[in-house]
Amino acid sequence: MLTTRFVTGAPNWVDLGTPDIFGATSFYNGLFGWQFQSAGPQAGGYGFFQLAGKTVAGGMQNPPEQGPPSWNISFQSPDADATAKAVEQAHGSVRMPPDDVMDMGRMAVFGDNAGVPFGIWQPGRLKGLDMAGDPGSLCWLELYTPDIAAAAAFYNATLGLETSAMPFPGGTYTCVNPSDGGEDAMFGGLVPLADDPTEESAYWLPYFEVTDTDAVVRKAEELGGTIRMPATSMEGVGRMAKLTDPYGARFAVIKSEPPQS
Repeated sequence: MLTTRFVTGAPNWVDLGTPDIFGATSFYNGLFGWQFQSAGPQAGGYGFFQLAGKTVAGGMQNPPEQGPPSWNISFQSPDADATAKAVEQAHGSVRMPPDDVMDMGRMAVFGDNAGVPFGIWQPGRLKGLDMAGDPGSLCWLELYTPDIAAAAAFYNATLGLETSAMPFPGGTYTCVNPSDGGEDAMFGGLVPLADDPTEESAYWLPYFEVTDTDAVVRKAEELGGTIRMPATSMEGVGRMAKLTDPYGARFAVIKSEPPQS
C-alpha cells in the first residue's frame, strides 16, 4: 500500500489547483482537519496542506487559463530529464519541461498517451509527502483510462510501473506497483473510463483515507461539495465514496479494511 517509503515510480506528491485557495482551505479543513501554510513569497502563492504538522498535500490558486480545478499527482523520478525523454518516446507530451524548484527538487508536468496530466518529482531537499496511508492523507490512486493495456505500457515505459490482475466479484481489477518496490508497494489501479459514466475524459483520481466514510460524505455536502458516488462498501477493500470539492476538483475517500492476516 501507499507509504512514504518512496521508490522510483511511486507517487510522492499530490497537489490541488483551485480558483480559490482560501475557500478550498476552509473546505478541506472542515473535511480532514488540514491547515494551509504558505511556502513563502518566493513560491508564487504555493503552499502546503498540513495535518498535525505533517505535509499531506500541496496547493495553490490557479487562474482559469491553467485548466479546471483538479487534484494533480506526481511520481518519483531519479532523473527528470530522462523521464521527459521517455515520455516523448512513449507518445506522451511534455506540458512543462523539467525545472528546478529552488533547492527543493526538480519537477516536470506531462500528459500520458490518453492526454491525462501527471507530474514527476525528482527529490532534492524535499523528499515528498510527510504522511501517506493514514487518516487524512493520500492512500490510493486510480487512473480512469479508455485503454488499460495502452496505459499500462505507457507507465511501464516511462516510470517502470508494473501491473497485476486482482479478481473481484464481477470482474478483474488491474493493480499498479513500482518495479523497485514489488507488489508490496502497490499504490493504485487502472480502471476502464467506461466504469465512470459521469466523466468523458481520462483522469487520475486520488483517494484519501478516513475513519468514517459516511460522516465525511455528509460533511462534504454541508461544506458545498458534491457526491459523485455515494458511500459504497466492497468486501476486502473498504467503504468508499467519490466526491468533488465546491470548485469541482475530483477526489475520493475510503475507510480501508485492515489487511487480511
